[in-house]
Amino acid sequence: MVIRNVTNNYPEIDRERLPRHVAIIMDGNGRWANALGLLRSAGHVAGVKTLKRILKTAVNLELEALTVYAFSTENWKRPLAEVDFLMHLFSEYLEKEKLEMHENNVRIHFLGRIDELSPLIQSQVRDAEQLMQHNTGVKFNIAANYGGQDEIVRAAKKIAAKVLNGQLDVDRIDEKIFDAELDTCDCPPVDLVIRTSGDMRVSNFLLWQSAYAEFWFTQTNWPEFSSEEFIQALVDFGKRERRFGAVKSS
Repeated sequence: MVIRNVTNNYPEIDRERLPRHVAIIMDGNGRWANALGLLRSAGHVAGVKTLKRILKTAVNLELEALTVYAFSTENWKRPLAEVDFLMHLFSEYLEKEKLEMHENNVRIHFLGRIDELSPLIQSQVRDAEQLMQHNTGVKFNIAANYGGQDEIVRAAKKIAAKVLNGQLDVDRIDEKIFDAELDTCDCPPVDLVIRTSGDMRVSNFLLWQSAYAEFWFTQTNWPEFSSEEFIQALVDFGKRERRFGAVKSS
């Protein structure tokens, strides 16, 4: 189903003060399931439904970019059965949702060491990115097998290789050059980071991109995170004064 623009349904939103790039740490699937006496896998399934709902809201609001933390480089430490289930769910999500995302002009991109995932998922990732590569709507980044420190190291290695090959003078290296080697090279800096389920840490997520991001924390577990709460986070962002290290002018 194609989503029609319904920004008038959100009168509390000041469109001039919307963040360009929102990043979400989708935390609390397991806690939600445990509280209900369910398996952790049930929490992950419910979390996918929430993601679909939040992406639709982002499309409606015409956000420029939405990045979600799906699977970190540290998540491999989880029990094998849970990791296998998450990979299956990731694969299933791509297969079921890519056509609807395409119809809604979403442009999907994947962050992290995708080349270390299964051949099937790598193929699905390539197919989804190719299908939506010319879309002009929300840039939807999915961080999978991703770590912020790892991303910075990978970018540094690419720059070092260019210096060694004589393609780049070391004195030319600056923030812009470095940013161009990151997984998010065609996205604006993160304006707002949302984390659900009560924890107040960045968990190795978009460390470079979030240098001047605003943070919004909620006790709500991800499966229960609603579009209304997402809107509230955006409204709160719009009320904040962002100085980027400067002093407020009198």
